[in-house]
Amino acid sequence: MRVLVLNAGSSSLKASVVDGGATLLQTSVSWGGDATRALDRPVAVQDALEAFERAGITLASVEAVGHRVVHGGGVFAAPIVLDDGVVEALDELSELAPLHNVIAVETIRAARGALPRVPHVACFDTAFHATLPESVARYAVPESWYTEWGIRRFGFHGLSVTWAIERAGVLLGRAPGELGIVVAHLGSGCSVTAVRGGRSVATSMGFTPLEGLMMGTRAGSIDPGIMLHLLKTGRISVDGLADILEHRSGLLGVSGRSADIRELEASADAGDDRARLALDMFVDRAAAGIGAATVALQRLDALVFTGGIGQNAGRVRSSIVERLAVLGFRPLRLEETGKDRVLAVEGRVGAGDVHEPLALMIEAREDLVIARAVSTLVAPH
Repeated sequence: MRVLVLNAGSSSLKASVVDGGATLLQTSVSWGGDATRALDRPVAVQDALEAFERAGITLASVEAVGHRVVHGGGVFAAPIVLDDGVVEALDELSELAPLHNVIAVETIRAARGALPRVPHVACFDTAFHATLPESVARYAVPESWYTEWGIRRFGFHGLSVTWAIERAGVLLGRAPGELGIVVAHLGSGCSVTAVRGGRSVATSMGFTPLEGLMMGTRAGSIDPGIMLHLLKTGRISVDGLADILEHRSGLLGVSGRSADIRELEASADAGDDRARLALDMFVDRAAAGIGAATVALQRLDALVFTGGIGQNAGRVRSSIVERLAVLGFRPLRLEETGKDRVLAVEGRVGAGDVHEPLALMIEAREDLVIARAVSTLVAPH
């Protein structure tokens, strides 16, 4: 069936039309490094639909719409057909992912208004991580926090990880279930996931998409005592703290300039010490997260780079892999970019063995995963 996929992320709206597993057309609307600060969000869906119309893909030909929703909480663990009640429930989860669910719900409402006669389906990033062992999903806090308040690790970027491990299996000529893989989704949001037997067994993001690696405008993990200290001493309010951790930290906060890796690399090359520090910190934390994830695997066959930075920032990838030599990685060629490939290493291209894991670069294609889920859910009816 022909499915319109709307992926409302933290920095852009990506839209594509998928028919029978083939992408007919893709378009995107950039919202900068922080979508919540963009003023043009309300018209993004209409802009995307008009682009498809101009390309000859009429709205009347769309049979269903699939939406990426970052946080399903403890309620949604599988794709679901949207109705008013589900949309309201998603809106109530927005506090757990304010950079994402707010925008996703806004996009869903706009799309349902533009295409009211076709089914709309929500697909959740958190669903892939439902397989996390309890020892990983739980935090070291009182039992009542988990049983009464639902405080646990959810994990995110699950749709991206799903595609990454499927493509890794193709590139390596092995079934994904046979592989031990770490997926590093590096973009405006960043996470690392360990996949064993095709299942998520460890991931860096937690109850919210704030935990884990340093990101574009998000701090990632920091000592919670810092936040307690700032709140207790009155240096900052709860709302002010949330604003800084979500919108003014990460690459932007350290550099004081930008959350864009390309701009930071150019600035660092021109002698900007803060830009260089931001890049060094980003690499350090990404490498540390990857290293931590490997202990959840019985063996490491491959490291997959995906997401905007993971796919396009060759120097960042090379620097991260250089830090992972202790895991058996060889240096990468500095600027190699492109789509879906086993990355070349100095002196060797091709398969290694279990003692020499491979680095892969795979284009993030959540849209194909979503379209497949929508077709499976809707087509039989």
